[in-house]
Amino acid sequence: MVVAESGEDVAVHAEPPDPDVLEIDPTSRYIMYNEVLGKGAFKTVYKAFDELNGIEVAWNQVRIEEVLQKPEDLERLYSEVRLLKSLKHSNIVRFYNSWIDDKKKTVNIITELFTSGSLRQYRKKHKKVNMKAVKSWARQILTGLVYLHSHDPPIIHRDLKCDNIFINGNQGEVKIGDLGLATVLEQSNAKSVIGTPEFMAPELYDENYNELVDIYSFGMCMLEMVTFEYPYSECRNSAQIYKKVSSGIKPAALSKVNDQEMKLFIEKCLVPAPQRLSAKELLIDPFLQANGSAKSRPFALPDIVMPKIGAFGDRCLMSEAPASTWNRPSSLDLGSDSELPVIKFLDNSLGIEVRRANKGHIFLLKDRVRNIHFLFFLDSDTALSVSSEMVEQLELADQNDVFIAELIDLLLLNLIPGWKPCVSIDHLVPPNRRRTSRDHQYSQGHGETSLGSSQHTAHTDNGSRSKLCSNASTLEASDESTK
Repeated sequence: MVVAESGEDVAVHAEPPDPDVLEIDPTSRYIMYNEVLGKGAFKTVYKAFDELNGIEVAWNQVRIEEVLQKPEDLERLYSEVRLLKSLKHSNIVRFYNSWIDDKKKTVNIITELFTSGSLRQYRKKHKKVNMKAVKSWARQILTGLVYLHSHDPPIIHRDLKCDNIFINGNQGEVKIGDLGLATVLEQSNAKSVIGTPEFMAPELYDENYNELVDIYSFGMCMLEMVTFEYPYSECRNSAQIYKKVSSGIKPAALSKVNDQEMKLFIEKCLVPAPQRLSAKELLIDPFLQANGSAKSRPFALPDIVMPKIGAFGDRCLMSEAPASTWNRPSSLDLGSDSELPVIKFLDNSLGIEVRRANKGHIFLLKDRVRNIHFLFFLDSDTALSVSSEMVEQLELADQNDVFIAELIDLLLLNLIPGWKPCVSIDHLVPPNRRRTSRDHQYSQGHGETSLGSSQHTAHTDNGSRSKLCSNASTLEASDESTK
């Protein structure tokens, strides 16, 4: 606030309001932003900021007149506040503060903020997720349910669905929230019918149930996660859903689950209550254990390494396979008695496939995978000069430079029909291509030659790869261990 005095006149000028701020709490600790994170049956959730701790939070707000019109909504509100205050677990939404604002006639609850929203929103945004991640989410949800159900007496969520499960996408952290319908199981069986029809277990409709209704809902959450649709989306109303559920008819979405192990796991959650496993039992199900399939293992990506200083030092990029891949046999150097390489031209005519053997072994250039990206100037470089540089960079035996030069010239001849090789490659070129190589002469220009905007790649079984690119005419080569 700015106060300006001029003679006897005193003017008080208030700072202009921030258009992004909707509300500030009575203690001026929490700031509500004009950003709605979600809207439920009786409350709206806004993005907010805790000035004291310097963190973003979720501001849940309910208008008093709305909950007072329906006694059940008021009880639901008190239930959520009461439970949130008492629960402390890494997979349950954290409660920070709550108050009633008599002036604005609102009930306000501050909880932790989830950067990626609900699991339903997150899954719809990221459709390609490995099964390893889905299993991780499932384990975290079940861990939260074990915590709730382990209370004495047990706490039943009663409205578990992907809309009420929240995720921090940058950490893969999943937490159960929206406990407005949760209830403490004071006796062996609860009696009220409440929840979201698509996720409600059959016994809920009979008003005779226990904490295993949450397992049924969890199974439906898994179904939604893998099919991207609400269970029983084929039904037009709640009455149709009730009819199918009470008749034991499973949702049509279940037939869309292609992974048979996942399908069996979901079905375990949807069996009748007496046969249904508890959250603790499902947590140790073999399906949820970390599997060792190749697809689930993290990929080992090559590390960038500095090339040796040489003629190509200022125009060479190198990457090397991780150390975990280095435990391989040493390389075999080519002797004069080596067999000729087997040459196969690819169907698209943009590359070649080369296989060379030495004493029964497939020839590979080096003891660990290394990719080299370097510039090849068509008007000044030759295959032999470049191969000599590669032999130095890769610390290969000197006799390999002719072989590498042959491969480079063969690639260039395949890409540029008039290319004039600097080494003899007639023994590598199929008869139908030899005439082409003799009849065409490549007229070398001045400076750096451009081949246009397309990329041409040659792959080899022995790990060598050469690529001729646009403008800089970049050649890429890689080498692996001897097998």
